[in-house]
Amino acid sequence: MAHEIRLVNEADLRRAVHLDLEVIDCIEKAFAKLATGTVVMPPVLSMALPEVNAEVDVKTAYVPGLDGFAIKVSPGFFNNPALGLSSLNGLMVLFSAQTGLVQAVYLDNGYLTDIRTAAAGAVAARHLAPAVVSTIGILGTGVQARLQLIAAAKVRPAERALVWGRDRDKARALAKDMSAALGIDVVATEDRQQLVADSQLVVTTTPAKEAILGADCLHPGLHITAMGSDQEDKNELAPEILAKADVLVCDRISQCEKLGELRSALENRTLPNVSRVRELGEIVSGMAQGRTGDDDITVCDLTGTGVQDTAIATLSLGKVKKANAGTMLVS
Repeated sequence: MAHEIRLVNEADLRRAVHLDLEVIDCIEKAFAKLATGTVVMPPVLSMALPEVNAEVDVKTAYVPGLDGFAIKVSPGFFNNPALGLSSLNGLMVLFSAQTGLVQAVYLDNGYLTDIRTAAAGAVAARHLAPAVVSTIGILGTGVQARLQLIAAAKVRPAERALVWGRDRDKARALAKDMSAALGIDVVATEDRQQLVADSQLVVTTTPAKEAILGADCLHPGLHITAMGSDQEDKNELAPEILAKADVLVCDRISQCEKLGELRSALENRTLPNVSRVRELGEIVSGMAQGRTGDDDITVCDLTGTGVQDTAIATLSLGKVKKANAGTMLVS
């Protein structure tokens, strides 16, 4: 029997799938499912290729109740810009959860990963940031810096935002673009400490291998989402930040122990064990308590999970079908 597979490129996905509240809600529901213990999500297959300054990650998850499950391959080849190529690319394959047949192949070059990563930041902000946020602080100037600010503003509308980056020109350019896009005052700053001091919601989006924030920047009512650390050699937050947090949350504890900020805190023995760490799905579903008061200091460690990929891939299929996008192949 002939079987149809939808082949969808990045341009079609960008037209059909956007970083909006529907996507944020979709990712939130996926985290809630993860907390039930019924999701099948193996550890990340991560391959470092130091000889070519590259890394490759493979993520997947089966989520009961969803029509499909995705397998994602994400290569990052960081010498590519010198060749006029993007550092990040990759694809997702969506399979039927009933038959295992391929339903769609998304040649998205990492676009869906970018969207679902930003949506996870919004979920963390929705459940852990103070109810009222006047200033959002963003550390980093890349794609995620831009998307995390957009996502955060959708769940915690703010009067202004502050942006810091090692490249001052990039920080200024990002601030100018985001000010126009969001209609709020977005300012580039050279002082990381002051950025945190002035913000109630901070998102770190850098590939740093040494901490860019220390515990001396903490103040009552602060929430930090760290999403840059997703490899064993990355680290954005000083381990003391995690130790001093009133509420410490991971997207997946077992994963953050190996790849996230939690790893460095455990290795440093600053955080002796994970007994008080909670998972984002537990907070979302009400199984664990998040912020309890305006003065709490909360931290969320995001490394990116396969359940997010399956959720965004499944949602995207409905959207591209509705838009009649992609090319149909017969297998």
